Amino acid sequence: MTDDSQTDDTAEGPDREETEAIIQEIERKRSLGGLAAVAVAAVGITFSLFQMWLAAKGFVLSITLPLIGEIEFVALQLLQINAVHVTFGLVLAFLLYPASTGDGPIASRCRRLGGAVEERFGRDHPLSRAVNAVGGALRWGFVDSDLDRVTPVDLALIPLAVLSAVYFLTDYDEIQRMRALGLEAGRPIHEVFTFLDPVAGLLGPLTETSYAMVLGVVGVLLVLEATRRAISLYLMLIVAAFVVYARFGVLIPQNAAYVGVLSIPELSWASIIQNLWYNTENGVFGIPITVSVQFIYIFILFGAFLEMSGAGQWFIDLAYAATGTRKGGPAKASILASGFMGTISGSSIANTVTTGAFTIPLMKKSGYRPEFAGGVEASASSGGQILPPVMGAAAFLIVQYTATPFADVIVAAAIPAIVFFFGVWVMVHFEASRLGIGGLDASDLVDVRSHLRSGWFYLVPIVLLLYYLIVARLSVARSAWFTLIAIGALITLVAAYSDETRGRLGAVFGLLFVATLASHYVAGAGPLVAALGGGPGGMSLRAAFAATVGRLGGISIVAGVLTLATRPTLDATLLEFDEAVDDAAENTATALGRPGLSRNGLYRLGTFLGKSMDGGARTAVPVVIAVAAAGIIPGVISVSGLGPNLVALIKAVAGGSLVLLLLVTAVSSILLGMGMPTTVTYIILVSLLAPALTAFGVPELAAHLYILYFGVIADITPPVAVAAYAASGVAKSDAFQTGIEAFSLSLNKAIVPFAFVLTPGIVLLRREPNAAELEIGDKYSVLGTADLFDLAYLVPEVIVPVAGVFLGVVALAATVIGYVYTPVARVERAAFAVSSLLLMAPELAVRGALDLVGLVGVGSGGGDEVSVAIDVALRGVGLALFAALVLGNRGQGDSGLITSGTGEAESEPETA
Repeated sequence: MTDDSQTDDTAEGPDREETEAIIQEIERKRSLGGLAAVAVAAVGITFSLFQMWLAAKGFVLSITLPLIGEIEFVALQLLQINAVHVTFGLVLAFLLYPASTGDGPIASRCRRLGGAVEERFGRDHPLSRAVNAVGGALRWGFVDSDLDRVTPVDLALIPLAVLSAVYFLTDYDEIQRMRALGLEAGRPIHEVFTFLDPVAGLLGPLTETSYAMVLGVVGVLLVLEATRRAISLYLMLIVAAFVVYARFGVLIPQNAAYVGVLSIPELSWASIIQNLWYNTENGVFGIPITVSVQFIYIFILFGAFLEMSGAGQWFIDLAYAATGTRKGGPAKASILASGFMGTISGSSIANTVTTGAFTIPLMKKSGYRPEFAGGVEASASSGGQILPPVMGAAAFLIVQYTATPFADVIVAAAIPAIVFFFGVWVMVHFEASRLGIGGLDASDLVDVRSHLRSGWFYLVPIVLLLYYLIVARLSVARSAWFTLIAIGALITLVAAYSDETRGRLGAVFGLLFVATLASHYVAGAGPLVAALGGGPGGMSLRAAFAATVGRLGGISIVAGVLTLATRPTLDATLLEFDEAVDDAAENTATALGRPGLSRNGLYRLGTFLGKSMDGGARTAVPVVIAVAAAGIIPGVISVSGLGPNLVALIKAVAGGSLVLLLLVTAVSSILLGMGMPTTVTYIILVSLLAPALTAFGVPELAAHLYILYFGVIADITPPVAVAAYAASGVAKSDAFQTGIEAFSLSLNKAIVPFAFVLTPGIVLLRREPNAAELEIGDKYSVLGTADLFDLAYLVPEVIVPVAGVFLGVVALAATVIGYVYTPVARVERAAFAVSSLLLMAPELAVRGALDLVGLVGVGSGGGDEVSVAIDVALRGVGLALFAALVLGNRGQGDSGLITSGTGEAESEPETA
């Protein structure tokens, strides 16, 4: 039964200010006001506009005007685009993240020094006054203890970041020349800044140093500093260590045991900086930042537009309406809602706090323990990064690194993601059964049908995205851009819709559609160009209709705006913007001295656009900084030629055991990923370990997904467990215990990767017949139509393994929760664990056992892969054991051997 003692104090969840405070505490991000907030918003909106322009026009920045035609402002190169992208990220990082909050080790030592001086000499002593004056100046210049002001050091670093971008834009010819001749061929500083000529001799070593070299050094240091602020000191130190290694790795003796393979040729600082700062293949502006420019940012913007439109709350309500009345309904609804929003936002922390502010209190009220409620939310929110179609930022990196179409990536990732959420669902069901937790009252939930009727338009962008990616097979960037236009068009139409205006809106839309169709039919151009006498000439009716359909987004936006202009105080019946939009509209209208504007439909629509672009930029900042910094590591590996030696070292350490290599990769991903974005973990480990995995015969796409999965697990792995820490703040629970619960609930996320690496059919990959002759990335391909009719392959290598992982996570749930129909004894839990392993990854069990035997000198270890026949047979053994355990457990309940009260008393979980 539900513990009534919990219901009184858990009904109310944290308000918006509390959730924002939790996020601010974890991310250490400033909450600015006044001119500083305006500056951040201006930079953020400009950043988003720049990226939207790139998505629409490509690298040629141009505009098309009636009668005049297309005016081209500038055609930028990839290196220039990447540099501008990183510069926006740096500027926002220095505005949003403080250099110090005054509670770090350096600040505390400075305070102790001041205290010691005062104690020794007295407060009025000249030395004490001098020390206090220096301390005050440092606090004024560097410290932002309240996270509410931009410090002088921030204002000093921002122009340096901008200066670098300006150099890329104005002196690209010199950069191209230096890429062939080296940085030494660049102009020295005093030739760039001619006013320094009279004092050139005072510059010392900088007199003959090229300006490009100085900017490169400053740029790398700025990226490291932004990384320290926005991500963590540990990532900054790791990246800095690789830079130092590039210069001094030559000092490692080649004949040293083990580490001798890490010895590299001597590299000059100029060569290192050139490769890390002026290169689009590696380094700061390498592949990760290219992916951020082309894919990641526009999808972050897509998520921001959906969130600000109110889709988040609509999806939460839909999840509760669909599952809220079931046994343990609040927790199941939390899984659905967090999965919906996690795949869009790609941020475990933000998703945990925003969605959890609603779901966690309801779970607690239903009877779940606070730690369990927080664990469910953290586990499901972190799983959003592996759930198609968006999958967070790392999915786009997989596309670029493996040269795999995005549609194939999301198809391959679909089954493991569904298995994960199904596994968490089963665990919360067993926990609800154990505690006797029912569902919510139907009267407290929205009706599914009416809810879908009122918010169906929130589903349209996601459906369109899937259509563009999978059916139309457009590029990722174009798919995201078209979907973004669709969101804008739908929100504008819905904002202008009401019982009063629907006829007017339909009439305006129809007139615009007909006018556009006619203008294309007569003049081959839009209505404005045709009215001014322009256009290339008439088109066929079919071509004109196709062109008009292609402009539906623009027609919808214009129709909505015109309708709103005629009814500015319209109360839209279907649309409810996110609270952040309403707050921004009220605050800006009040600041303008016209508070009534906050009720103006057009003003609220404009606020929605601005807030979405600003919010997207703020969300993108840590991602941009993270991928810029992490790109340095593969850059060093490339320029130093370390890659092949590193693969040889890893294979030697693994001793020919794939299982050991997989374990090393998993542990490395979790340790490195603690407190770091998943993208960082992925970029670093895919450079270090993915080549070794593929050398063992692991499919390239499966290897990359494997690393991604364990990078995600790091978000809910104690002792750091940032997502679980965020959930504990909402649940008001013990942070460490919440992390334990979240990790336990996500155990299937740790086993499924082993399963699909050893059995690629689970991720719908099939080995090509001539794989031995192909490149690594071409040895496997996603299943095609012909493969679905090859039953001799499909049944044993796809259907049986997929069914096995689904049943295996049920057995794992029984192991973790200790309950199915009745409590599960310790011995039975161990047996359930064995059946789970045999059902999900029998080859892991076989190879692991052979490796252990090999350690004691019997046999040679794991050896080759297990045959299909043995694999199927072992899964059959697991199925038989699982069925026997389930039937036995059910029989105990039916026979009354364990009463309900005894069951609840004896079934207090040990690990969950």
